[in-house]
Amino acid sequence: MEALRTVRSEVEELIRRSGLDPVKDQAAVRQLVKEAVLDYDQRSVHGGLPFIDDVDVAARMVWDSVAGLGPLQRYLDDPEVEEIWVNQPSRVFIARRGVAELTSTVLTRDEVRDLVERMLKSSGRRVDLSSPFVDATLPDGSRLHVVIPDITREDWLVNIRKFVVRADRLEDLVALGTLTSAAARFLEASVAAGLNILVAGGTQAGKTTLLNCLAAAIPPRERVVTVEEVFELKVPLRDVAAMQCRQPSLEGTGEVPLRRLVKEALRMRPSRIIVGEVRQAESLDLLIALNSGLPGMASIHANSAREAITKMCTLPLLAGENVSSRFVVPTVAGSIDLVVHAALERDGRRVVREVVAVPGRTEGDVIETADIFVTRSGRLVRGEGFPPHEERYARAGIDVHRLLIQDLT
Repeated sequence: MEALRTVRSEVEELIRRSGLDPVKDQAAVRQLVKEAVLDYDQRSVHGGLPFIDDVDVAARMVWDSVAGLGPLQRYLDDPEVEEIWVNQPSRVFIARRGVAELTSTVLTRDEVRDLVERMLKSSGRRVDLSSPFVDATLPDGSRLHVVIPDITREDWLVNIRKFVVRADRLEDLVALGTLTSAAARFLEASVAAGLNILVAGGTQAGKTTLLNCLAAAIPPRERVVTVEEVFELKVPLRDVAAMQCRQPSLEGTGEVPLRRLVKEALRMRPSRIIVGEVRQAESLDLLIALNSGLPGMASIHANSAREAITKMCTLPLLAGENVSSRFVVPTVAGSIDLVVHAALERDGRRVVREVVAVPGRTEGDVIETADIFVTRSGRLVRGEGFPPHEERYARAGIDVHRLLIQDLT
């Protein structure tokens, strides 16, 4: 440890003198680290310096310390790790394939704060007493969330959600066991037909991945505008405009909320709009956009498709006292066409539990639904319902009845 501390100090001084940026000049810094470790190893043979057991291991640890995230870097580099969170400096957890585990990593409070500052440096965002929460995107695309005292009891709470790409398209989800091939064919046809789709599920259910895979089925000539709290969506199309929210400045000005982004997106000539996650009053603006004929998709936290619809009828009420359920309920019924509900199982598997259609009819304040695919005996099977807007499928050259009848059980 003493040898590593010495080499790290020497490397930090060399970086400072050379004016290198560990984030932008990675190749040069890696070479500098390698040369510094080899130089120290040679000096330790002839002098009274502590020995390095393994030069390659030492170089990696020094690199992680000066250019990475120190003891957490190995978890970021591990493709099996999906999430990292720190409850206390001595309580560092990871999620591997949906299953949480306590690691042997032990940090100090100063190390936690230093790591957070390093992670926030590239994002331009901050966390302090006036702004005790922060969401940011790391250079590799991972999402960072930090909460500090006095919101927390004593320690900084850190959560890093990695964007582990295991699926880019719906057929990839079929291979993973998340979807059946019949459900994937139907969803792909529904996206091509321009239906409005709501992806529902709990935390870590795979909503963002599912949203990305659905977006991949959008016809390639369409222009897609995405809006998110922080960048997470990776839409594999040629014409994509992505926007994220902005925190207020130290003076409390300059904040750009998600609702503002939804409104701005409508001025950017979109063929489709995708909202990363609907949480508050922006749901009203999204519903108005979808109700005007603009196809779109969004995700929402909910434990079932029915609860997702109920939540979409409630969230717009946050937009103001002049918004009533008499307006919202029929608007939801006329704007949302499909709800896809995903879940994280106890064994870490992510599965789609149901695909529900919203025909557009209401009975009082209750929106009618139809089961397209449902889970029976642990399997996603064909229900008895049919989606709305058969004419949209026909315009896309799709016979949706034939597509679904062949899978009717």
